[in-house]
Amino acid sequence: MRLDAHCWLVPCCRLIAFRLRIATRSLTCRWLVDRGRGVVRLAVAVALVFAIAASGEFARGQDPTETQDAARGQNAGRAETLAEAIEIDANARAHPFPHFWERLFGSGRAILSLREDYRNDLRAVKRITGLEYIRFHAIFHDEAGLYDEDAAGKPVYNFSYVDEIYDGLLQNKVRPFVELSFMPKKLTSDPNALHAFWYKQNVAPPRDWEKWEQFVETFTRHLVQRYGENEVAQWYFEVWNEPNIDFWVGDPKDTTYFELYDHAARAVKRVSTRLRIGGPATAQAAWADRFLAHCKEKNVPVDFVSTHVYGNDKAEDVFGTHEQISRNEMVCRAVNKVHEQIAASAYPKMPLIWTEYNAAYDNHTEVTDSAYMGPFMANTIRECDGLTEMMSYWAFSDVFEEQGVVKMPFYGGFGLLAERSIPKPAFNDFALLHRLGDTRVDVSSDAALVTRRKDGSLAIAVWNLFLPEGVGRARTVMLHFKQPVASVRVTIVDKEHGSPLVAYEKMGRPASPTMAQIEELRKAAAMPRAEVRAVKNGSVTLTLEPHALALVEVGK
Repeated sequence: MRLDAHCWLVPCCRLIAFRLRIATRSLTCRWLVDRGRGVVRLAVAVALVFAIAASGEFARGQDPTETQDAARGQNAGRAETLAEAIEIDANARAHPFPHFWERLFGSGRAILSLREDYRNDLRAVKRITGLEYIRFHAIFHDEAGLYDEDAAGKPVYNFSYVDEIYDGLLQNKVRPFVELSFMPKKLTSDPNALHAFWYKQNVAPPRDWEKWEQFVETFTRHLVQRYGENEVAQWYFEVWNEPNIDFWVGDPKDTTYFELYDHAARAVKRVSTRLRIGGPATAQAAWADRFLAHCKEKNVPVDFVSTHVYGNDKAEDVFGTHEQISRNEMVCRAVNKVHEQIAASAYPKMPLIWTEYNAAYDNHTEVTDSAYMGPFMANTIRECDGLTEMMSYWAFSDVFEEQGVVKMPFYGGFGLLAERSIPKPAFNDFALLHRLGDTRVDVSSDAALVTRRKDGSLAIAVWNLFLPEGVGRARTVMLHFKQPVASVRVTIVDKEHGSPLVAYEKMGRPASPTMAQIEELRKAAAMPRAEVRAVKNGSVTLTLEPHALALVEVGK
């Protein structure tokens, strides 16, 4: 709908825009439509449309992500504002909303869990999320000292570090998501098959498949004897990590991995049929269909499917197409692909556990260290809801050494906490998202989540998402409540609030901050205080800066 600039409504519309304090230049507004009856519901939204149209620049129904990403092109650098009116109906259709995004996290390799800073960060993340499980690589690495052989080739086991590692998790009320990797030197078929990671794990098949199976069974049996079958039955066992790429040199990759899996799965189930085993733990959302077909054909135990994807994976690798898929959309498109493969398999009810994802598989400060992660996470949760049992953010902490010892606090590490336990925006974002309710209420917006808590109160997330390389624009959001609401509590994380990066830049980006500077960075990264805002005429208006995530809480 477009109004003529000389229409008699223009003066009235401009007055409405002024009173609503909403900028009237290049605004996008969504019609709020009742899903059941298909009619426009809010007079306030109509007034907003008129006000926008009166400016002569009514946008033509673009998606907010696309509109904001367009700022990188002809609109780059212009101080423009997007607008959206969202109706909040507490009695709208709803469904259960388990917090699948915060139960499982990845971390640096197993041996790092013995460090004090690792455990401090674990406790910090546990306090602000629903963390239940930690997954890490390399419990079988020789640095953990688990496997050796005597002169006659007989296996010799030492569980000292393994026990300390798992004891440490359990003492912090976190369970292991056990990744069975990598190959001990005395068991490998190729001592030179070392991965490029700094800790140089061996990624070759075993030289003796029966010894591999015996090794996995002995390891698993020790865990059951130490912690009890009832406890270990609540863990998960996953075979290897990303065998479809350079973490596995078996040839051909798929069939040799399937053999690795078969021996491990049978070994685990011999200890107890109650223990949960799965795979293929692939990169790029690969092999799930082939893996399940193999398990069915060979009658191999399987309790869940696991796989990985990252926002900057290529469509050629994930889907076999030449599409240009946005970083904002790649993760949940891949999740949906595997979800559909499982539904079409011989195991249509098989749980899907996404054991690694993030916005990037490499290090970019403007991605994983930045406020971008809040809107990215919120949108990922919105799109992946109902497709997976758990999703494991990679990773909870920058106590992490895949590329070597950390050289500076902010380098695009994967963690929620930077070196020296400095919170990143993602840490605060997860804390906000944790406060969402466990029932999701329908809303006509692709930049909002409306949830209801057990006490009947509402928790609403709204965000301003665009690609990290984009310029971005502020976004005005009018929330209109169908039921009476007097006030709301609003907490916003963006690049200026709940982020240490501005303070770090002002310091001159020191590679080794002093203790005083570290404390200053922690203070700068603190969660912003909630602000109480009055609701007038059923509405409250928020202005979200680029890459902002807001939590709006409505008391019961």
